[in-house]
Amino acid sequence: MAEEKPLASGTLVIGLGRFGSAVAATLDRLGHEILGVEKDPRRVQQFAGRIPLVEADASNAEALEQLGAREFASAVVGIGSSLEASVLITANLVDIEIPSIWAKAISREHGRILKRIGAHHVVYPEFDAGQRTAHLVGGRMLDYIEMDKQGFAIMKLRPPQEIQGFTLAELDLRAQYGVNMLGVMRPGKPFEYADSSTRINPEDIIIVSGDAMLLEHFAHRP
Repeated sequence: MAEEKPLASGTLVIGLGRFGSAVAATLDRLGHEILGVEKDPRRVQQFAGRIPLVEADASNAEALEQLGAREFASAVVGIGSSLEASVLITANLVDIEIPSIWAKAISREHGRILKRIGAHHVVYPEFDAGQRTAHLVGGRMLDYIEMDKQGFAIMKLRPPQEIQGFTLAELDLRAQYGVNMLGVMRPGKPFEYADSSTRINPEDIIIVSGDAMLLEHFAHRP
């Protein structure tokens, strides 16, 4: 009987700029197996001892082979400033059949190219951060995540005054405002999931979900 090849594991993070280093450090902190790959010796020195890493040029297919890239289940291409390097590295990862490839793009055109050559996921950090900031500016929103292009979002905010002091059963948020309350964070207490008996206090922070436009209206109520 032929010996089965062990399942690939771990994440290769290529490019340790602001985006790549944040991904690598977070995965490492969460206990995931990672390997950072950076060709700039100064950055390698900066992160040495903080995360597992190697100095290599991932746009070179042979260098990827030498560092054992085939053994990884996923890869993140954090290079955005050089379109050529980003495309070459992503193509190399596709060629060695990495199961899950995440690539950073700095424009929609860049993202389309990455998708065309085989990236499974394309992320737009600058665009997403700008969009998120726009939602947070000038309101009571504390955090905002848009989950899909159809407009479903999740928001963290301080409760509008008109819902304070009432339970969810009394309010029926979905009927009145078209939003659902997922949970509540009270000062000095752990997060708790919301149910019909949850009473909303002025000092609470609430987590709500629903259509992005309805959430916007809800967040700007008195």
